[in-house]
Amino acid sequence: MKELGLISKLSINRFTDFGAYLALSDGGEVLLPKGYLKGEEKEGDEVEVFVYTDSEDRPVAVTQKPNAMLDDFAVMEAKEVTKFGAFMDWDLPKDLFVPNGEMAKPMTQGQKYLVKVCVDFRSSRLIGVTKYRDFIDPAPMDYEPGIEVEGLIFEKTDLGYKVLLEDRYEGLIFANEVFQPLEIGSVRKLWVKKRRDDGKIDLQILPAGRVKYDEGSEKILAILEEKGFLPLHDKSDPAEIQATLGMSKKHFKQCIGQLFKARQIIIGPDGISVSRD
Repeated sequence: MKELGLISKLSINRFTDFGAYLALSDGGEVLLPKGYLKGEEKEGDEVEVFVYTDSEDRPVAVTQKPNAMLDDFAVMEAKEVTKFGAFMDWDLPKDLFVPNGEMAKPMTQGQKYLVKVCVDFRSSRLIGVTKYRDFIDPAPMDYEPGIEVEGLIFEKTDLGYKVLLEDRYEGLIFANEVFQPLEIGSVRKLWVKKRRDDGKIDLQILPAGRVKYDEGSEKILAILEEKGFLPLHDKSDPAEIQATLGMSKKHFKQCIGQLFKARQIIIGPDGISVSRD
């Protein structure tokens, strides 16, 4: 069934008390449960659906979209871990199952992991795989220092943050170059620092060649690069500055003064923002 794990536009063949049966390309049918119908559909209408398998491994269609389709990677939270495997939240009524044999390492409930959606050749059902390195290739030579890329932050280690590039290359942002926690599962703009001999990519949060400031200023700039605005200024309460940035008001004022003189930020009445000049 070529529709499995994908979003497709399928025609309604017939209605039953349970919902509507949609026509598959191989001549079969798949049920769209009644709860996904608006009540105004008629036979022959096309419906955009995602096809996967229910708890009894039967094909079923839903109008919801998962956060990953067949052969896609996504960061998912482990909702439940059992002796057989883990059930991952992928924004559908039935969780995605990662069998023990497809885990890169033991999983913990509530933690987030990089998961690839695959078809289990034994049961023809969709499963998750966390052995991501089985699908990783060495990055091509054109990943040169200074180029801008988009990466999925998928794991924090003692060394730094692991990043997935183009769903097939692995990168790393070193911990000593990160001035604020990065959200696991977020996609952000990054810059290539170096391509290693093994094909992995060293990355940095800020563009190559940009003037470096002291650690406090770098921390403020990194936050502004991500959020665009910080509701802090030289009149802000010291406790608010400490809670947000972990620095004193005096240090904060020194940092924003340095960044303002360098035309890196704009200081407004309600806060600071990145200068786009």
